[in-house]
Amino acid sequence: MNIEIQIDRLSDELDRLASYSDLPAPAISRVVFSEQDLLARSYVRQLCEEAGLVVREDAVGNTFARWVGSDPEAPAVATGSHIDAIPNSGRFDGTVGVLGGLEAIRALQRSGFSPTRSLELVIFTSEEPTRFGLGCLGSRLMAGALDESCGTRLKGHVGGTLDEVRASAGFVGPLSAVRCPTGSYSSFVELHIEQGPILEREQIPIGIVTAIAAPAALRVTIEGEGGHAGAVLMPNRRDALCAAAEIVLAVEAAAKSSGSIDSVATVGLCNVFPGAVNIIPSRVQLEIDIRDTDLERRDLMLDAIMDSCHSLSRRRRVSAQVEILNSDAPAACDPTVVEALADACDIQNLPYQRMVSRAYHDSSFMARIAPTAMLFIPCRGGISHRPDEYASPEAIANGTLILAHALASLSQL
Repeated sequence: MNIEIQIDRLSDELDRLASYSDLPAPAISRVVFSEQDLLARSYVRQLCEEAGLVVREDAVGNTFARWVGSDPEAPAVATGSHIDAIPNSGRFDGTVGVLGGLEAIRALQRSGFSPTRSLELVIFTSEEPTRFGLGCLGSRLMAGALDESCGTRLKGHVGGTLDEVRASAGFVGPLSAVRCPTGSYSSFVELHIEQGPILEREQIPIGIVTAIAAPAALRVTIEGEGGHAGAVLMPNRRDALCAAAEIVLAVEAAAKSSGSIDSVATVGLCNVFPGAVNIIPSRVQLEIDIRDTDLERRDLMLDAIMDSCHSLSRRRRVSAQVEILNSDAPAACDPTVVEALADACDIQNLPYQRMVSRAYHDSSFMARIAPTAMLFIPCRGGISHRPDEYASPEAIANGTLILAHALASLSQL
């Protein structure tokens, strides 16, 4: 079977998709259900329809584009990723898995291949937590990890509940219907940039993911006492920002002391009230991201951070309320799908490395639905979620080619 990737066409499509952004190039900002997100969705849907795929959308906006196989009743083989993008990010995160997945299907069509199982491209809604504070929204609902109460419970940072915002974007119906019926998919593979430096540093073209880190997210609200910056003496202060600074350092210490390089923790959001230079901060809200490939080790970090919050609140005479936004289990990739990717690399004489994903992805939740694995390609400097994020056309072509071979193999199982 002669599978050829049209990398010039794919590169042009990635560039066109990047043009749908609220920020000027090279920065990308495409928040879920924004005007630019809806335009980007329309563009990708058009490409899928041009490829002869059957396209449908569910109540939260997950989009499914299917190449119907000779056994349409059999569970399908799926691939895909997301196209929403955090503010000031890059053009390859998620989009390589969507447009690369589409090109893999088109390459198989051009080769004359006929799938037994249907092949389905999935474009997941809101992998990024930017708008609703919770990542992998679409895949969580597909996996049954969220119930329909999230429609009123989740509120956007710029206003509106999930139900209100999705309805205004044209996605209606009960969220309970988003959950995938048992046996919908026989396997799932996600193509993605590594978002780390290993493949580039080792000059290895392909990474095959065997496990995906377990994420947890916390929101900590510190309440102190405000006052005039010149009038309140230092011994009498209950400065919420000073307490928050100690929590930030405690988060760093918890990750550094875990004993594993796979432990990471970040304070990515700090909102200070009232936010004036001559007023002592009375309230600070932090949002914390904690990840590890080992659930027990991740939870030990979580416990250490919560203990630090409670101890410093007593010592600094402030209150520290801790809210766990999500706490997910790590995902193990399926050996059969991993071997399909490895076999494809062997056929193409492309070296590969088995590795873990320290970032989490929609694959984390697809693994609850179907046997799942991920395919990584190198990105320059390991940089991601920045405007200078970059994956070369050669790297994208290699990943798309391996994906196409793996999809072909899995569709015949």
